[in-house]
Amino acid sequence: MALILRMICWAIFLLPSTVLAGEYNPVLNIGDAAPQWMNLPGTDNKEHSFEDLADKQAIVVVFTCNSCPYAVDYEDRLIAFAEKFAASDVALVAINVNKVEEDLLPAMKERATEKKFNFAYLFDETQQTARAYGATYTPEVFLLNRERQVVYMGALDDNADLKKVKKRYLESAITATLKDQMPEVQETVAIGCRIRLERQRRRKK
Repeated sequence: MALILRMICWAIFLLPSTVLAGEYNPVLNIGDAAPQWMNLPGTDNKEHSFEDLADKQAIVVVFTCNSCPYAVDYEDRLIAFAEKFAASDVALVAINVNKVEEDLLPAMKERATEKKFNFAYLFDETQQTARAYGATYTPEVFLLNRERQVVYMGALDDNADLKKVKKRYLESAITATLKDQMPEVQETVAIGCRIRLERQRRRKK
């Protein structure tokens, strides 16, 4: 019985206020309170927490990495997005949870310097942010409104090839959100590389 109670408490800690998952997300649903993070190291040699962004109108959380070709293809798009919406007081935060050597913090710092990232690039060694958000691919984005509810999650746009993009899901969603409206498209399928989550060992009875 004690083990069952511990498991229930752990599930409540990881999940937002509702227990319903989205159409494509195994954990979060649209309207859920966004999971928070604390003291994640960034490529700027500082620690970053969710509360640091309290004054932002909206937050875009993108799970990405160095090693995924899809994620690399989207780097310039993330840079352009951050620049375009900087004046709107929108924060873009990139989080990497992969633990292979090319995705560790030293390599992240090199990549951020090389590409001149204009957004926070954080490393979560525990991988708990990805689990809490139900993120499974890189890149995968989550848009949070003023109330820090999830109002969009999925892909940035409809094609990994920039020349073939017809629908910019994230930009449309942020435009609506800044007007205190719900995005017309609220969830899409994220396309990219699987996040390399480590298997969690079951607790012994």
